[in-house]
Amino acid sequence: MRFMRLQPTPARARAHAQAGFTLIELLVVIAILALLAGLVGPAVMERFGGAKTKTAKLQIEEIAKSLDIYKLDTGRYPTTAEGLAALDKKPGSVSGWNGPYMKGGVPTDPWGNPYRYANPGPGGGLEIASYGADNAPGGEGENADVSNGR
Repeated sequence: MRFMRLQPTPARARAHAQAGFTLIELLVVIAILALLAGLVGPAVMERFGGAKTKTAKLQIEEIAKSLDIYKLDTGRYPTTAEGLAALDKKPGSVSGWNGPYMKGGVPTDPWGNPYRYANPGPGGGLEIASYGADNAPGGEGENADVSNGR
């Protein structure tokens, strides 16, 4: 038995030749996707950075509430030397300590750095602060300092 190879009809040959995308079409699609990523990407990253700043503000508020409860129990806020660790472990000879005051311990800021605590702070009251993404004083945007402003 002999097999004969069928030749495609001209209509079938044209349909087969037009079935895929040309290199130019693929390059145009890739260029459009790159343009969209360039326009949308920074806006998404800015939102993500803003979320970290909001998280830091909320965590600072929670730390401040825990410090207020600490003061109700002990009659004073922790000193700068005792720091925020006083919320987890009883410092020295403090009477009335009834902690730990924060479930899960004192958190680090959203950038992985410890919060800064001063009593008295530069403004006279307590200061709880994060130096932002760059972990350095000052800055703008995501690098800006976040504090309780007490």
